[in-house]
Amino acid sequence: MYDVIIIGGGPAGLSASIYAARGNLKALIIENESIGGKLTKTYEIENYPGFTKVGGGQLADELYKHSQAFNNEIIIGNVNKIEADKIKKVYLDDGQIFQSKTLIIASGTKENHLEIPNSEEYTGRGISYCAVCDGFFYRNKDVVIIGGGNSALEEALYLASIVNKIYIIIRRNVFRADESIVEKVKANPKIEIIVNHLPKELIIDNDRLVGLEIIDVKSKETQIINCSGIFPYIGARPNTDFIDLDILDEKGYIITDTNMKTKIDGIYAAGDVINKNLRQVVTATNDGAIAANSIINYLNNEY
Repeated sequence: MYDVIIIGGGPAGLSASIYAARGNLKALIIENESIGGKLTKTYEIENYPGFTKVGGGQLADELYKHSQAFNNEIIIGNVNKIEADKIKKVYLDDGQIFQSKTLIIASGTKENHLEIPNSEEYTGRGISYCAVCDGFFYRNKDVVIIGGGNSALEEALYLASIVNKIYIIIRRNVFRADESIVEKVKANPKIEIIVNHLPKELIIDNDRLVGLEIIDVKSKETQIINCSGIFPYIGARPNTDFIDLDILDEKGYIITDTNMKTKIDGIYAAGDVINKNLRQVVTATNDGAIAANSIINYLNNEY
């Protein structure tokens, strides 16, 4: 029996585990991919306090080591159901069941996939959702990045040191990214920005991705960009498919109060998975700290 089970091993979950351990709680972290969450897929971070610039993998490793300094238990597994009785139950795909007095759901988000013909078939064969993971396969080649947010532009800057040329496709004529990143992208000679366009169709030759047809959102004219790889960064959706409880908003994000508490006693949430305006590493760690501290107070009063 655990005091708290934390679903998700990203910045929010690891921060929660540190604060829980400092409150002398027995905690279990369940992560379904890589400890560190999306940090492990992020090349560089420039807006985390205390670091002018830090690699995503490096920050993930530091958070992991900090959590492990308190001997927190971590397992890799995929949660498929939770039960919200007095004693909470967490069910994994492999049949394991864990029990806890409380839960912190910090399961984050997953990337929206490109929705054009054959895009799923060519995921991993020309379409990638992680430049840090797959960038090396496109060394000295031309690639396309779809999206105009921080993630898209940060990955473009990373890929610029590997590939021959980058085309950034955005559906509007303005970016949704920090101005400092936009300026770096515009100044990079390897990057060409194409505004007011959307992806329309993959160009396949001999079962290989060789290009992308794009369409002008205003004139409806099309053009083909020759490329070997496509990296879509077109938003994300919450990882809440395993939740069958009345704690979600219409988009699937978890609704919490300022103490990270849901409407169900003993269930809290933190990080990108909750309904909030700003999703950043620093806000995720903040949420995790608040959630763990709220649970310490809850357990002191409840048990």
